[in-house]
Amino acid sequence: MGAPQEPDGDDGQHIRVEIPAEESVLQVADVFSLLGDPARVRILTALLNERMRVRDLAATVGSSESAVSHALRLLRAHHVVRVHRVGREAHYELHDAHVRALLQLALDHVTHANPIHVLGESDH
Repeated sequence: MGAPQEPDGDDGQHIRVEIPAEESVLQVADVFSLLGDPARVRILTALLNERMRVRDLAATVGSSESAVSHALRLLRAHHVVRVHRVGREAHYELHDAHVRALLQLALDHVTHANPIHVLGESDH
């Protein structure tokens, strides 16, 4: 953790807040940045329940194998997905239970939250 901060509360008392180390903050921001792309979210949700090959993922999410492969390289580099080789085939899966929980929590959150902005709607 980084250095504790002690901002004043409304009643004048100090509140102790632990801020994570800068490297941790940057890594979390990277993960959320990766999740900011709808195509990558589609890939990750397809992997929620099973390992899949690139061609199967591409068919499932309606994208090209090249685009899916590129997304998987990014997700793998950030330890969001991992590859399991079966002979000459590569099967991708979510990296671990933390990634699964993060994705599931995000999906659960949006099912009950009011969207701030929906793509395709007018900003007016």
